[in-house]
Amino acid sequence: MFDRKKAIIFDLDGTLIDSVGVWNAVDVELVKQIGGGERNGGDLQRQRDALLRERAASSDPYGDYCAYLKEKYASPLTADEIHSRRYRIARDFLENVVDYKPRADEFVKALKARGFRLAIATATRRGTVDIYRTVNRNMLAKAPLDEYFSPVYAREDVRAMKPDPEVYFRILGDLGAAPDECLIFEDSLVGVESARNAGIEAAAVYDRYADADRARIDALADYRLRDYGAAIEILKRETVE
Repeated sequence: MFDRKKAIIFDLDGTLIDSVGVWNAVDVELVKQIGGGERNGGDLQRQRDALLRERAASSDPYGDYCAYLKEKYASPLTADEIHSRRYRIARDFLENVVDYKPRADEFVKALKARGFRLAIATATRRGTVDIYRTVNRNMLAKAPLDEYFSPVYAREDVRAMKPDPEVYFRILGDLGAAPDECLIFEDSLVGVESARNAGIEAAAVYDRYADADRARIDALADYRLRDYGAAIEILKRETVE
């Protein structure tokens, strides 16, 4: 798994940090506030994921998502107003609730100690990534992103979203690494597809919010991990600190 690898690239939401459930809670509250009533977080997640996949080539997929919410729930608010409200609702969650997945920070530190170069490739907006980098108290206390990862690519840094492999090609160029020298950690089907499209091995980290795509994720991924404890054990067997 780690043999001849020089660089490890991580997706962020759902892979490195436990945030997908937070976004579901944000959207439950958002839909209530814009006039859509009480909705199930899992249902909203499926709608969100389907629309973001459909709009993968859009310059503003989350703006498109807010426009979709306006139309679906006949909200009197504009799409821009819905987008702003979503951000306000999310701010407290992003600063105080989002955290690394169990033992993810330990895994990151172990990789760094062994000389791997670490990067992040996320479809999350730069403003949100910056909250994780500079404000989120959980992440700052455990493993500050700026201390362990470079480069960090956010949504605005690329033209095409995953499953397009652009972000991975950009990172390979930055690191001066070949595809077979890298390993990508992803949690979602679109992420694993993106890794395959880039010709880079993918390790699928289990996240319950991706269960609907589990069979396809497992079929496409080169490695399947139930948690970061399993990743740490493999790393210890295959490498020396």
